[in-house]
Amino acid sequence: MYDFIYHRPGTVRQAANLFAKNADAKLIAGGHTLVPVMKQRLAAPPHLVDLSHIEGLDGIELKGRNLVIGALAKHNDVATSSTVAEAIPALAELAALIGDPAVRHKGTIGGSLANNDPTADYPAACLALGATIVTNKRKLKPEEFFQGLFTTALEADEIITKVSFPIPRKAAYVKFRNQASRYALVGVFVARLPSGVRVTVTGAGGDGVFRVAAFEDALQKRFASKAIDGLAVSPDGLNSDLHGSAEYRAHLIGVLAKRAVDAANARA
Repeated sequence: MYDFIYHRPGTVRQAANLFAKNADAKLIAGGHTLVPVMKQRLAAPPHLVDLSHIEGLDGIELKGRNLVIGALAKHNDVATSSTVAEAIPALAELAALIGDPAVRHKGTIGGSLANNDPTADYPAACLALGATIVTNKRKLKPEEFFQGLFTTALEADEIITKVSFPIPRKAAYVKFRNQASRYALVGVFVARLPSGVRVTVTGAGGDGVFRVAAFEDALQKRFASKAIDGLAVSPDGLNSDLHGSAEYRAHLIGVLAKRAVDAANARA
């Protein structure tokens, strides 16, 4: 690694000030994205602002009809939380599928969302459930927060503090993962909310997480896997690489969407 100055703020305000005042500074929580990139000398931030010691950002609680998860909650915290399992079991199952035990015990939900990796799992949950991403400055809906590959609406001095998930009537997440990285080759989150049905896809989109309107319309009329028989996702704009062609990913989206609907109905 290159030399850098390490900062350990005690509050979100201190962290935001440090981040804003130091040019090219990077925030770090679990470090599962930034540290490997630094080791490979693909990034050399002169300042690191460590959020992991700020108290009060790792809570998990129910507030009315919303499940609120602090930005520093680790994937394993979400996966093993009885509160999450009772309120949104699909979210607990999603967290349990992230990486391996080492990743789940260190990586955080806020870090995952801020990084917005196109193969990450949490963006699919946020978009499907209509979550609210809360920062030290404002509240953002997923449609405005996610802005493309590794790109979000976060400003220079803006830090995610928590995520508020509305509790769905039914939901499930099914993932076909790369066996080496355990990232989603394709992941589909289906949620039946009081406001309607949402179907979101991660891992496949050339521009990151996205919704499948045709599936949503069909499932809104009848929430059963047979409702999307005969429907297909176009491979145009989907990722194509050595792990799978765009056509293969398009096929997987349909298969996994049906499995997710069946899983959601089985839980009811």
